[in-house]
Amino acid sequence: MSAVVAEDVWVDAGRGRIFTRRWRRAYADRSADVPIVLFHDSLRCVELWRDFPERLAAASGRSVIAYDRLGFGKSAPHPAQLDGGFVREEAGGTFRALREQLHVEKFVAFGHSVGGGMAVACASTFPADCCALITESAQAFVEDRTIAGIRDARQTFAQADQFERLKKYHGDKAAWVFSAWVDTWLSPRFLDWSLDEDLRRVRCPVLVIHGDEDEYGSVRHPRRIGGLTASNSTIEVLRGCGHVPHRERSDTVIELVGSWLEPVAR
Repeated sequence: MSAVVAEDVWVDAGRGRIFTRRWRRAYADRSADVPIVLFHDSLRCVELWRDFPERLAAASGRSVIAYDRLGFGKSAPHPAQLDGGFVREEAGGTFRALREQLHVEKFVAFGHSVGGGMAVACASTFPADCCALITESAQAFVEDRTIAGIRDARQTFAQADQFERLKKYHGDKAAWVFSAWVDTWLSPRFLDWSLDEDLRRVRCPVLVIHGDEDEYGSVRHPRRIGGLTASNSTIEVLRGCGHVPHRERSDTVIELVGSWLEPVAR
């Protein structure tokens, strides 16, 4: 198996610079590559994918691209608070800029949690170019379990040591990151949010991964995602798994993604 090399790139997204990292096998045929683009969740960033992107690149033979959204990780601060359209807006904003500057044409969208919603939005916005969509622990609507989980997390992160963990990865932006998650999802204006409109516009094959013990969403979410997207959808519910399958069951997720992806996105 070829060694995987990583390259850091900065993307100008208009409102600020975006930190991006790309992993690829050293001797891969770049002209035939359809990269997997990773979309992180509400509190994470490139660094918190840990070794998952490198292992995914090695196993799949594809390059893997991850980036810190505006306001997260090493990227520039976000100039405003998030509004109810932030999930869909990622596709036409930062992701569009990333595609242009990294010369990404065809792609596979892979998103975790709210990043799964953003992956759906990208597949919906660029249906001719998205070869496959993978969601992991994605929320398709605002569920009571989601709200309860966020309220519990708000109490946990009120402790100084927990908040210091956020600062380790987001620096001075940590308070904004936390507010962007908690205040947005708990806002009464966000209660009617859903992915339904975007899901109905997805045309590529879809793999939906979800843990049956996910503290932020029941199995109603993968069923909704699989049910509203194209007929070529596969739902995988992992038993005894929580909200972060790529960390809790990394071997399983990598094997699952690799075997599913090979015949559907070339």
